[in-house]
Amino acid sequence: MAYYVYMLASRKQGTLYIGVTNDLIRRVYEHREGSVESFTKRYRVDRLVYFETHESIEAAIVREKKLKHWKRGWKTDLIERDNPDWRDLYPDLVG
Repeated sequence: MAYYVYMLASRKQGTLYIGVTNDLIRRVYEHREGSVESFTKRYRVDRLVYFETHESIEAAIVREKKLKHWKRGWKTDLIERDNPDWRDLYPDLVG
């Protein structure tokens, strides 16, 4: 089973959210639909701009915690390394 650390954004250079899941498509869908009262619903953070895969939940959680403590500039650099336009990656995942 794969585990994912992901970043959502409200827009390019907008509000960021970092999470971890074992079902990236389902979890991003939940954020997009705003099905739960949460930070992402309140601030309309629903654009998948970055994700990475891990083999264990432990590794994914460690990585998530590290990213959450990074400076904002480091996070934006990480996003822009592979996604310079902050394109929403979700449509590519669902086909």
